[in-house]
Amino acid sequence: MSTTTPSPEQAPAEEKPFDPLDFPQKLRDAQRRAAELYAEIRAAQARLPWSREPHGGWPEVKERGREREGREPSPGWPAADAAAYDKLWEELRELTAYVQTHGWWKTCRDHGVQGADLVGARQKLKTAPGAVPLARDDVDTAA
Repeated sequence: MSTTTPSPEQAPAEEKPFDPLDFPQKLRDAQRRAAELYAEIRAAQARLPWSREPHGGWPEVKERGREREGREPSPGWPAADAAAYDKLWEELRELTAYVQTHGWWKTCRDHGVQGADLVGARQKLKTAPGAVPLARDDVDTAA
């Protein structure tokens, strides 16, 4: 009597359990681009004057405990900067909608991932490999 081991082609395929954190590459790419856009928006906000429209500002108030910082006058934003800023926000809104409505989340629900587990998977996408524009290791490597 011969006891031969079946070849891999003959062995029954073991089904890999579903992993809600095994995100599709397109979803990771979209999340990464959304994070990059958010960083670009924050950089623009830091560079541009505080008011989009010209504004005279207001004086500092310090009387009887009612302290309020003043604001210097703002010349407003140049039209080109305002248009570029609006374009960044539009792209961010589109990408955010894509990430939030991606078919992966339905696949997760179809496999029984619901409630707090589904929220946890959505949160993990934000730090998943390939979904983060710059990780601490990248900074250390570049330095």
